[in-house]
Amino acid sequence: MSNALRVAHGAFGRVALLDMDRQLVRHAHPHCHVLLKVEGADTQFSVRNDLARLTDQSAVLINAWEPHAYAHDPRRPRTIILALYIEPAWLRSFRPNWVASGAPGFFEQSAGEISPRIRKLTNDLAATMVNDPDATGEQERLLADLMIAVVERFTPWRSIATSLRDLAKQGIVDHRIRRAIEAMRVDPGSVTDMTTLARHTGLSRAQFFRAFESSIRVPPRVFLNMLRMEAAVKAVVDGRDTFATISDRLGFSAPAHFTRFFRDHAGATPSEFRSVTCLKQAA
Repeated sequence: MSNALRVAHGAFGRVALLDMDRQLVRHAHPHCHVLLKVEGADTQFSVRNDLARLTDQSAVLINAWEPHAYAHDPRRPRTIILALYIEPAWLRSFRPNWVASGAPGFFEQSAGEISPRIRKLTNDLAATMVNDPDATGEQERLLADLMIAVVERFTPWRSIATSLRDLAKQGIVDHRIRRAIEAMRVDPGSVTDMTTLARHTGLSRAQFFRAFESSIRVPPRVFLNMLRMEAAVKAVVDGRDTFATISDRLGFSAPAHFTRFFRDHAGATPSEFRSVTCLKQAA
């Protein structure tokens, strides 16, 4: 069974060191998402309906809001994966136009050959997370160096637009879809029926699904699951609420269903995720 070895969580987003031997469901993140192999078998992810190989020599690169899934081959041994979920606002601190990591097209390809420096930084960060989990400053320094190397190698970062006009155009969303998104954000646990949500926007179910995916680039159910997952991660890392309380707040009929949902999206159970978190968001 897949499990989390360490999880780091902070202003940068989160970094998870995962020991994987099972599929993950198709999902998306609001983050710039990078997957790097640490050890074990070569493996693959489904990205943009294509298979992207994760090997000692290649990384998998996933844009914000890009649906993807872990396509594990059960005939292969386990793989330890360093999974980076990076906040665009944190990347902006290195270069202003790197905030575009939250928009489509930041990574032009879903996989690419890594450099020796990326390989070394990946190994160093993974080793520090395991061997010295309290060395939070060193972990963030290594992560910063790693993400700078990744962005400089795999993106056309010198030509990414910095114009507010261009960035504003990327954020245009149909007002009816904005209404639906607001309802989801306010209380993701209360949204259970997409037909009712579509009616709330004044659209038919078919019109709603087409308009939502055209605006947000993912289906409404995938977006809702992202909101539930991000709320779950925040609550699990925070550590103050029981898993039963989190489950109930996010609309699951039983804690076991919440555990399955969390594991299918994160590769680890909530209890495991909480127990191995080694850097928490500053208060």
